[in-house]
Amino acid sequence: MTWDVAVIGAGYVGVPLAFTFADAGKRVLLVDVQPGLIEALNRGESHIEDVPSEKLKPFTDSGAITATIDYEQLRNAGAVLIALPTPLSKQREPDLSIIEGAAKTFAPFVQRDQVIVLESTTWPGTTREVLQPVLEEGSRLKAGEDFHLAMSPERVDPGREDWTTKTTPKIVGGLTPACGEAAAEVYRAAMDTVHELTSPEAAELTKLLENIFRSVNIALVNELAILCDRMGIDIWEVVDSAATKPFGFMRFSPGPGLGGHCIPVDPFYLSWKAREFGFYTEFVELAGKVNEEMPYFCRSLVSQALNHHAQLAMKGSRILVLGVAYKPDIGDLRESPALKLISLLQNAGADVSYHDPHVPEIHEQGVELSVASYEPKNYDCVVIVTDHSSLDYDALVDEASLVVDLRNATGAKGSASGHVFKL
Repeated sequence: MTWDVAVIGAGYVGVPLAFTFADAGKRVLLVDVQPGLIEALNRGESHIEDVPSEKLKPFTDSGAITATIDYEQLRNAGAVLIALPTPLSKQREPDLSIIEGAAKTFAPFVQRDQVIVLESTTWPGTTREVLQPVLEEGSRLKAGEDFHLAMSPERVDPGREDWTTKTTPKIVGGLTPACGEAAAEVYRAAMDTVHELTSPEAAELTKLLENIFRSVNIALVNELAILCDRMGIDIWEVVDSAATKPFGFMRFSPGPGLGGHCIPVDPFYLSWKAREFGFYTEFVELAGKVNEEMPYFCRSLVSQALNHHAQLAMKGSRILVLGVAYKPDIGDLRESPALKLISLLQNAGADVSYHDPHVPEIHEQGVELSVASYEPKNYDCVVIVTDHSSLDYDALVDEASLVVDLRNATGAKGSASGHVFKL
């Protein structure tokens, strides 16, 4: 059996990649180490919201997409795309162990003229300094001569429908010009736009810049939110007002912290690598510090609201966290600030529950917190952490005795209500 494209990693990046290539008429192999996940995928059962089962199943039924745990099958693929997690260690340093382990397993099956592309977000130099040596040692082949090696970082934004894996421009940087051209041709078969760069390092840094840009600007508006709290100014009014300017301003909103698979993690990859060159990315590290402090500030807002409005202490108060996914209208919990805030509220003695139409349970907390439906009046305080569009915030303002709105979900009605406290 031969495959046009193989994808290592059947996660938030890998499954949409496989679907996009299959939808373009290519035969795709998905490789992962979780047998249960592989069995589900082969039945057409998707765990990724962006590729629901009803879209995936026709391709698995026809054989256009096949999932396996057998790395040896990669020898029969024309191109292999590596889409694996790149988390941080407990010390907030890059952890490439998943990529290195997969590369060592795959290396003996690398074939001549095969196109291999790293999609995982990482520090500049990973493709050349980490991936290339592992693949060459295990395959006894030379990258740039015997096989093609390139970097093309994923640009997935879960839950987004206007920009998808197919329509979002793809950037590609090859180890050599020939490597870049070969990788670009692979993507052009399924993606609308492919932009070629001169090196994998340029591609790696491009992805970091995209997310650092967001991290720094979110940190700026978060810092202003803290200042506005002290000055008695409505940060939401200020942001809305600034956004009326048609040039020279891009809107960013404050919030309880950063979540997702990119912004809370990626900037630290560059900070770590920069130290190798005796350089300190002060903007990047300061932004990380500000954003990581937001759950603590939001905990203090809840405490102040309870004290000032209801004359209640945090300890023993019944608190409902509304929305725990890291962004609206999806069920993705990765790096969600809601998890940190729940932990902080619990540590302060609060009796915490949560409601989220997209997240039926939270395994990280180790206790059953979820409520399928709720009566706002049964809680001392309702804290809006993620503003899912399906929730009725007008009714919440009417029914709850106290609301802490960290997303401005209650809008003008909340601002006019004495029992709604906003970030």
